Amino acid sequence: MTYRGSWRLARRYARTGAKEVMRSLTGRALVREAQRMLPGLRVSDVRRSGAGVRAQAVTRDGKIVDDFLFLRDGRTLHVLNAPSPAATACLTIGERVAEELSADRA
Repeated sequence: MTYRGSWRLARRYARTGAKEVMRSLTGRALVREAQRMLPGLRVSDVRRSGAGVRAQAVTRDGKIVDDFLFLRDGRTLHVLNAPSPAATACLTIGERVAEELSADRA
């Protein structure tokens, strides 16, 4: 609650956030929005389920970090943001982490 970036993000996306909450709370709002892509969809076609939540890094100025974010602390490399659960298992990402670690030795 004290992180400045979270408040800036909330102000920037207040309307979008409110719509997300409404779609999570009411099936009708979700169906109404989905009908833009699937006009034939009806409330009876969907059933309540849990919402997926994923942590997302936010900068101090309230911008969402879209890519991996690395922070070095001595000999330790912290990967602070993983944009996709699937990306964490990607060999290309492993190579990128290895490059970051090798840069410390150069």
